[in-house]
Amino acid sequence: MQLQDILFSQGFGTRRVCAGLVQQGFVAVAGSVCEDAGALFEAEGLAFQVQGEPWLYHAKAYLMLHKPAGYECSQKPSTYPSIYTLLPAPVRQRGGGAAAGVQAVGRLDQDTTGLLLLSDDGKFIHRMSSPRHHVPKVYEVTAKHPVDAAQVQKLLAGVVLDDDPKPVRAADCVQTGELTLSLVLTEGKYHQVKRMIAAVGNRVEGLHRSRIGSLLLPPELAPGQWRWLTAQDLNSIAAPTATLSN
Repeated sequence: MQLQDILFSQGFGTRRVCAGLVQQGFVAVAGSVCEDAGALFEAEGLAFQVQGEPWLYHAKAYLMLHKPAGYECSQKPSTYPSIYTLLPAPVRQRGGGAAAGVQAVGRLDQDTTGLLLLSDDGKFIHRMSSPRHHVPKVYEVTAKHPVDAAQVQKLLAGVVLDDDPKPVRAADCVQTGELTLSLVLTEGKYHQVKRMIAAVGNRVEGLHRSRIGSLLLPPELAPGQWRWLTAQDLNSIAAPTATLSN
């Protein structure tokens, strides 16, 4: 694959811009500057540098973001800044064209924090977002009023939301403190956690997603930080979450 095409696929600009980066000596492969935009390389696993920044070729992008509060999961945010501003430009521009860059897998409200996946793989996004695949997601809830066993049992048994007569239930729910509980959902209705908590007579004051499948948000990943997913991470996403009570 030509070096200019590798850079283009990884989001470093148009093919002309990518060719210019190479010809001006801003790109190094295996530690050596390459000024031939048409030089051929095996793309898979290729490590290179652009203007001194190290990069690794990824045929498809799979990454996690520790979403902070005060950000919208939208390319065109209405009130708060977009989560996409937390990502470097090449990740946002991967592939070029109208559908360039990575997309969030589902959404978290602006005041919700925690684990958010992003990808440019449409099949992966659909598989992770579709309620038919029942990918479990764990939410840490801080409530306004004390949590009790009756509320937990109602969440497990199922509550009726105002837009759907069919009860919606938590796959698992465990009280973790006077005002806190862990909740597992396998679908993603609009404001689902907040509406479920309201349906049992309480109110969400804080909401944090800590896990998707068996993939935990790493404690060392600070709010606003991101990283590429490893093969092990991708396997963990597909694995079912162990029950909270175990």
